[in-house]
Amino acid sequence: MRRIAISVAASTMTVSLTACGALNVSGGSDDASPTKGDDLMVGLLLPERDNTRYEEFDRPIFTKKVDALTDGQGMVQYANAEASASKQTQQMAKMVDDGVDVIVLDAVDSHAIADSVKKAKDAGIPVIAYDRLAEGPIDAYISFDNELVGEVQGRSLLEALGGDAATDTIVMMNGSSTDPNARQFKAGALTELAGNVRVGAEYDTVDWKPENAEQNMAEAIQKLGADRIAGVYSANDGMAGGVIEALKAAGVTELPPVTGQDAELEAVQRIVSGEQYMSVYKSYPQEAENAAEMAVARVQGKDIQFDALTTDRVDSPTHQDIPAQLVSVTALTKKNIEETVVADGIHKISDICTAAYEARCAEIGLK
Repeated sequence: MRRIAISVAASTMTVSLTACGALNVSGGSDDASPTKGDDLMVGLLLPERDNTRYEEFDRPIFTKKVDALTDGQGMVQYANAEASASKQTQQMAKMVDDGVDVIVLDAVDSHAIADSVKKAKDAGIPVIAYDRLAEGPIDAYISFDNELVGEVQGRSLLEALGGDAATDTIVMMNGSSTDPNARQFKAGALTELAGNVRVGAEYDTVDWKPENAEQNMAEAIQKLGADRIAGVYSANDGMAGGVIEALKAAGVTELPPVTGQDAELEAVQRIVSGEQYMSVYKSYPQEAENAAEMAVARVQGKDIQFDALTTDRVDSPTHQDIPAQLVSVTALTKKNIEETVVADGIHKISDICTAAYEARCAEIGLK
């Protein structure tokens, strides 16, 4: 059993899920484990659209799996918060009012959504945290092994820098401070980077927005000098794109290694062209499909199946021993594009190797 803790500010209240029963919660939530047929309604709340994965992969894969698990009778009520915590609060309130059977939540702000999670729980609606660990009495959590993501990014950056990394200066472009995942990515990266390279500038990027990362990078270039930046730790692909744009605008022609995450199509093309060194590939089909299985099993009272899907445990600032599933990840470089994103059907070679990238694709054997 794997156990991790989300490192954020200490909460004034710590509640153990095991104290009230992780699967059959008492005190107003007994009806959170009803026996339900296939005609169920699953609420799916995703956080934003800037990261293309949510609309292109998570939503359709999740919806298709719910349909398959319920013989076409189950429905998914969907909402995207477009990076607004207040909008997500309203969307969740509507789902509670509409009486959905279970909510799968990818929180914009893990702390701000806690009251909404409690209201759902009080209404007998279980909440499964998806991709980001929300605070409040959630029933389960599914995400990738986020510290491992950071470790993979940090290790890959050191490999790209080579044997003289200790004398090199890098920039750290972390994710949003409101996202607990960003803190885990950073913590994982620092296990590899700390003491092995000099961090010349570091930023928490508001809302994970590429334009904010570009602005931060421009500031770092002005502070450090473009020629002194040997590499950039970027927590995801969207921000990596912003970082690269800032470097180009500063006249950098030989780009330093830049990390990423999410294996977005544009990032894969940048890897092919050599503009971006690597990304972290996370199997969205596995995460989304398993989340759908968890949601359906939870409301149909299939406790054995639910337990089998949640063999890990995590702690949030408000709750401990939360049943969880942590999915592993892979470093994506030029060497394994075909074995990862292509093999899993995330991107087609024809989509990656468009006219602008055809020659580079041929060079690395991607055709």
